Amino acid sequence: MSGGTAQHAAAASDRFAAAHAALRADPQMQFTLSRAPAPPEPPAWLGPFLRWLGHVLEPLARLLGWISRQMPAAPYARIFLWGVIAILAVLLVWVAYQRIRHGEWRWPHRRRARQTEPIGDDPDWHPDAAPAQAWLREADRLAAGGRYAEAVHVLLIRSVDDIARRRPHVVRPALTSRELSDADAVPPAARRLFAGIAALVERSLFGARPVDATDWAGARAAYEDFALPQAWRG
Repeated sequence: MSGGTAQHAAAASDRFAAAHAALRADPQMQFTLSRAPAPPEPPAWLGPFLRWLGHVLEPLARLLGWISRQMPAAPYARIFLWGVIAILAVLLVWVAYQRIRHGEWRWPHRRRARQTEPIGDDPDWHPDAAPAQAWLREADRLAAGGRYAEAVHVLLIRSVDDIARRRPHVVRPALTSRELSDADAVPPAARRLFAGIAALVERSLFGARPVDATDWAGARAAYEDFALPQAWRG
């Protein structure tokens, strides 16, 4: 029995040695671990920038620390007060953005109030005669030279100016002619006439489609109706 046991043990040892050798010969197995590469060095400017940023934000950090010390110790009260401060900060940033973008101070409720303001039509209102005639003469001169697209564009610019005179709170630098065509503060008749002129300009500028004499005549007639007080009633 002792001889058979020894032979069995020797065979098992040989099998283990063979399996170990096969495992080490497998190229997919890694037995020698290399040292991890050192993290890349930060750029030379990062350290001075962070120090400068910390110096700039130091007054803000002191202010926030002072505000925190004035708050009650109750956790929920502190969360509420910090939430109010965060909302006010976001509101301030929004107002500053509106000031930079539109050139005037705006509060969130003002735009909605302007869009829903009642239309008080003045039956005696009409575009200034002298400027309107000057614009029409310029448009007619362009049309006479066959530059119909430019002539219609002049009418569009004049129409926007008329809307600004009639509805001072509607025209803003960020609005497009298509948005003005959908402005609820402009009466439907005037909107329809303006949309026709704007569509011709949009077609020529972005669609690369020519504007002919017939288009020009229709746009000029539309502007003449657009400038009348009747188009702004209702």
